[in-house]
Amino acid sequence: MPPTSPAASVAALPHLEAGLPLEQRVGELMARLTLPEKINQLLHENNAVERLGVPAYNWWSEACHGVGRNGRATVFPQVIGLGATWNRALVQRVAGVIADEARAKHHAAVAAGRRGQYQGLTFWTPNINIFRDPRWGRGQETFGEDPFLTGELGAAMVRGLQGDHPHYLKTAACAKHFAVHSGPEQERHGFDAKPTPKDLHETYLPAFEKLVRTGVEAVMGAYNRTLGEPCCGSKFLLGDILRGRWGFQGHVVSDCGAIDDFHQHHKVTKNAAESAALAVKNGCDLNCGCTYNDLVVAVRDGLITEAEIDVSLRRLLTTKFKLGLFDPPALVPFAETSPAIVDCEQHRRLSRQAAIESIVLLKNNGILPLHPDHESILVCGPTAANTTVLIGNYYGFSPRLVTLAEGILERAPEGCRVVYRAGSPLSGPMAPGVNYTYSTAAENELTIAVLGLDSTLEGEEGDAVASSTGGDRATIELPKVQRDFLIELRKHARKLIVVLTGGSALAVPEVHDLADAILQVWYPGCEGGRALADVLFGDASPSGKLPLTVPRCTADLPPFIDYGMRGRTYRFAEKEPLYPFGFGLTYGRLTYGPLSLSTPKLAAGQEVMVGTTLTNTGDRPVSEAVQCYVTPPRRWPEAPFATLVDFQKITLAPGDTAKIEFRLPAATFAQFDAAGRAGHVPGAYGIVVGSASPGPRAQALGAPAPAIGSITLV
Repeated sequence: MPPTSPAASVAALPHLEAGLPLEQRVGELMARLTLPEKINQLLHENNAVERLGVPAYNWWSEACHGVGRNGRATVFPQVIGLGATWNRALVQRVAGVIADEARAKHHAAVAAGRRGQYQGLTFWTPNINIFRDPRWGRGQETFGEDPFLTGELGAAMVRGLQGDHPHYLKTAACAKHFAVHSGPEQERHGFDAKPTPKDLHETYLPAFEKLVRTGVEAVMGAYNRTLGEPCCGSKFLLGDILRGRWGFQGHVVSDCGAIDDFHQHHKVTKNAAESAALAVKNGCDLNCGCTYNDLVVAVRDGLITEAEIDVSLRRLLTTKFKLGLFDPPALVPFAETSPAIVDCEQHRRLSRQAAIESIVLLKNNGILPLHPDHESILVCGPTAANTTVLIGNYYGFSPRLVTLAEGILERAPEGCRVVYRAGSPLSGPMAPGVNYTYSTAAENELTIAVLGLDSTLEGEEGDAVASSTGGDRATIELPKVQRDFLIELRKHARKLIVVLTGGSALAVPEVHDLADAILQVWYPGCEGGRALADVLFGDASPSGKLPLTVPRCTADLPPFIDYGMRGRTYRFAEKEPLYPFGFGLTYGRLTYGPLSLSTPKLAAGQEVMVGTTLTNTGDRPVSEAVQCYVTPPRRWPEAPFATLVDFQKITLAPGDTAKIEFRLPAATFAQFDAAGRAGHVPGAYGIVVGSASPGPRAQALGAPAPAIGSITLV
């Protein structure tokens, strides 16, 4: 009998038998790995173990709003823009397309013998931190300031990324950064976030719990400490809450370099070996970085045992098996995904639709939608022809990026003269001398000024190269040079439309006073220019709603470093905003009917059906994000002014009326006490169903009056 070849011997190993139970396969592989091989599997860059048929793998891949940092990809709107869609189904479709492109690119890379960084299937997204302060540069990566909206859209992204196959993950999603993490960027490696128990359990943790219960495969720890413990080695966060209270079964990954922060910045350990041991023992399985190499020293010195390392190893290998990394491509249902789908027309159409739904109409004195026979249009402003403003941060890249100016030019009817001038720098001083933009504005019937921010001014530490504060913003006002430009431009422009770009709130009271119409377009992706044109020219009606509150000025905000929620977001801020959370106008005319309740009183364990109607009395179809809020008794200590408890995105033809229903269990009305415990608090609760968060400001800006009622908890 001829000798068995090495390849055949490897193929016969039990862990490579796809028909065996998952737990058995993991155990068979673990039993054959040496301690150094095991430790290497706990680093984000894994070497191949050829004798066992284990391929090399790099866990670090990004897909914030499209496959990131890996060549061509469809670029979708930045996450804050996806948050503005208020559309669960759309976000899930977007995530599904991202996963499809990821599979195509991964398998093409493997076929070419490449298994490097950003070419894997483990994506460190979504970012579901609460955007508590608009100065945080990375807030653009989040779904906004509200825990419920963040949890719902984050869960939709997880479902889209991971798919619904009974045995295989399409890709592995990751909820980050756990927990209580939202700047300042320059201090993130050393500060200790100290939320009250109430704020922790009411605001900072609910979205993470939602994603864990949705089945997210991974959770990433934050750089900072929370309540004294480094997040990536926190017994309280990772042990007591994540794995204990919530029963999380997936793996935990550190933020990149965060384990070194234990001894270099937090000073809770003396050296790398102690940091690595602390992290693994408390539940951080994967090290983005190289600190876990010192686990060899930690085992030698008795700081950790091989059995404790095996706990993390088992979790990581389980994810690899679920991705099909050890199985023949013929058995993995996504392995034949063609690279031809990457940045294809179908995916770009979805990106365009997402961008359309993300655009928020903040003001309109009747100038929009534009009529078809404009004689001339001036497009100006520092972000009008800027490709950087399309992609935000953590982006993929496309060879076909349609700028906002290009979209307008492409859509404008022939015979309409379209002129472009930059007009103003993004930041810094205006050059002295003549600015031809002003005289050009006077010569044209309509001026569209595109102002705001791009990702050089806000983003992650190290990426926002024009930011003097590590990617954050010291103030939330429009840069002064742009404010001065707009004030002068208004003196010359016959009609003025302002388009705002950026990933956060822009305090622009002077813009609101000067402009005839204002649209917020965020960082809208590869089809951003066409999406803007669709809305400007009335091919689509705007339906975006703000996923954050826009204050009137920086002075209205509490100190940035303060993680207390008092004075923050629509739920706890006492000062009237410029634009309220959930606000956004449309081209239609909407009317809410009376509110109906299935019961006037509600006991613990029961539920109430909340109903109303929504009628489109306008002459064009519209989509509306119908929002349901609860307003608790003001006697409850530090009660929120209102809390979003559900929402629906619906479309109405002209003249149509839709019945709206929300099913609210008694737990929806739970209030948090000072110890962070949620409980049933008797009393009268308001219920508001409408187009924005409760308060007079939305109606003052033109939103329809909401449906209002009350219920008594007994």
